[in-house]
Amino acid sequence: MRASLTSFVAAALTSSMVASAAPVPQKIGEAMGVANNNLIQIEFNPATVDWNQVNWSSVFAAEEQKQQQQKQQQQQQQQQRQTVAVQTSSTPVAAASPSPEAPAQIQEEAPAPQPAVTIQAATTSAPEAAPSSEPAPATSAAPESTPEQNTGSNGNSGSSGNGQLWGLNYSPYNTDGSCPDVNTVAGQLAKVASVTKNIRLYSTDCSQFENALQAITSNNLGLSIHAGIWISDGQTRMQSDLDQFVSAAKKFGTGLIKGVSVGNEDISKGMSESTLIDYINQVRSRLQAEGLGNIPVYTTEQDAHFTSGMAAVSDLVQINVYSIFDSSYSNIDSSVQSVIQRANNIKNNVAGGKQVRFGETGWSSSGNTGPSPLTLANEIAYAQKIKCAAASAGFDYFYFEAKNANWKQGAVASEQNFGIFDAGFTPKFDFNLLNVC
Repeated sequence: MRASLTSFVAAALTSSMVASAAPVPQKIGEAMGVANNNLIQIEFNPATVDWNQVNWSSVFAAEEQKQQQQKQQQQQQQQQRQTVAVQTSSTPVAAASPSPEAPAQIQEEAPAPQPAVTIQAATTSAPEAAPSSEPAPATSAAPESTPEQNTGSNGNSGSSGNGQLWGLNYSPYNTDGSCPDVNTVAGQLAKVASVTKNIRLYSTDCSQFENALQAITSNNLGLSIHAGIWISDGQTRMQSDLDQFVSAAKKFGTGLIKGVSVGNEDISKGMSESTLIDYINQVRSRLQAEGLGNIPVYTTEQDAHFTSGMAAVSDLVQINVYSIFDSSYSNIDSSVQSVIQRANNIKNNVAGGKQVRFGETGWSSSGNTGPSPLTLANEIAYAQKIKCAAASAGFDYFYFEAKNANWKQGAVASEQNFGIFDAGFTPKFDFNLLNVC
């Protein structure tokens, strides 16, 4: 009685209340670009009626009359239902056929998430610049630039295994940029080994090359290492990395070492081709002098900057190729085919018959690099489709990357969120979703 009377009085007095709530997105985070988008905003317009002028007796009388009418209507409806029940009690009822269900819609670039998946909404902020290579102090931050590549077989096998990626780029640095101990590396690589059999490193700093060799050997993880020598910081840093590489290779043997990349995207950073070639020749000469000449030596560069001269001094051609920076976007399939076409261009026009491998390719789950939607759903879709497309085209690849690069403090969101694991090494999605081809 009180509730219905209150509502009636409210209607009679023309009070108004307007509440509006924006739909809650699937995940609220920095990638949405809105700090308080989970708050319900309520606007209240107070009544303007003078309460002293209200004729309360007429209000209550009207309410009582309304309730009496409703009671009479209910009695009439009850009598009608009883009459219908008597009339139909002897009438056979036909079995109802189920109504057809509407077909489920399949979103090509946004597969339904498993319990571990949280879909992130695409950002609408201004595009971020393409990731730039970051020089890493030899004692802390990682020498990663934008995603990198790995090396392995002498031919383009394109094999990936059941539900596995051919390779993963791995940077072991802690979130604060410090160096992890060997036990931390072992724990992370045990998880990596469930997804791939090949890892690519960028440097030997933080003892990462030696720690990886020890972790894999001691725990029988079944991983192969494609190592890296960091040259972006000059001769002294290059020499330090090379010394550590030789020392670890002699200590553990070369069985797990499938190659070493001299530099990563250094032409893109402004290094001359002649300087890069000199570094490659220095590393090869040192390895030969140390009895390690069986290890393939090469460089890694963006496909647009890889030259036939660089290919000539490399044992294989390793290219970093991304489509998330393209000026247009239609769907994930087109983005994957664009990457494959660019690799085929290098194979046909630059490589000179040598193996071509993706050193880096991937899709960030957050941020903004232009029209390509950077969401977790699209990261999953890209990983699925590049795996199948690379295998079909005969290319090995290193997917960028193992874990989110939160250690790149101050970097844009897109640069930090390429990982298939988060920064704490928890899977960002169900890896069974990769078992598609």
